[in-house]
Amino acid sequence: MDTLSIDVPWIQQLMPQGLPLHTSTLISGPGGSGKPLIGDTFVASWLRNGGSAVLISLQYPSTDFVYESLKTVAALDLHDYAQNVVFISLDVNAPEIAAAGNHLRANLVLPSVWDQAIERGCSLLPDTGPGIMVFGSALNLLLFSPTYGNDLLARLADLLQNDKRRTYFFSVSTSAKKEQIAHLETLADNLIMTRSEKQPFRLFMRVLRLKGVPFSDAEISVPIPPRSLAHVREIAEHSRRRVIPQISRI
Repeated sequence: MDTLSIDVPWIQQLMPQGLPLHTSTLISGPGGSGKPLIGDTFVASWLRNGGSAVLISLQYPSTDFVYESLKTVAALDLHDYAQNVVFISLDVNAPEIAAAGNHLRANLVLPSVWDQAIERGCSLLPDTGPGIMVFGSALNLLLFSPTYGNDLLARLADLLQNDKRRTYFFSVSTSAKKEQIAHLETLADNLIMTRSEKQPFRLFMRVLRLKGVPFSDAEISVPIPPRSLAHVREIAEHSRRRVIPQISRI
């Protein structure tokens, strides 16, 4: 199994041989437990090793938050990797996929648009180094659609279980839609669980499954800066107030 070494000591402690390539990874845990921040560390290593990334962050109101998060958590300036990154943002009012440079806007709640947006994003990137990673955070928000939620769940399940053309890395919250999320957890090649504690706020991570390579299932405290953890909570509140109502109307 080909792998990518993740140049972060606390991840190397759990995944000494790195992340298996052309597999699917799901980070699952309660809302506000730092899942996208952990994902940032994998994305940063991916880009530093010559790979490309499609970034789908449903909980962020603009790409500025993605730049800020990667810089704070992983000391990576996305401006240095502009040719290797495509952003896909949720726009429930978009009649079709709109492109401006390396930024696509699309109504990702529509299953056919979800598929098209990912394929178009990947087509814009060089398939070099470890290849193309599709990193999607807060994808559980899509399941709030009363019309398309079940179809989107099937799309996510198929990507996690069957699509080995590229590497997928998704984060989902278990704070809602628990049965659907539990189903996705059974399908991913690699499964990482997170949780948090208050007073003081701390983030914990545990690897439950890793395809084809050894790993440690010990739970560790993740050394994410406190201000970044506070930022995650703020963004989670943004998702509840703006994104979920938008998706719930479709």
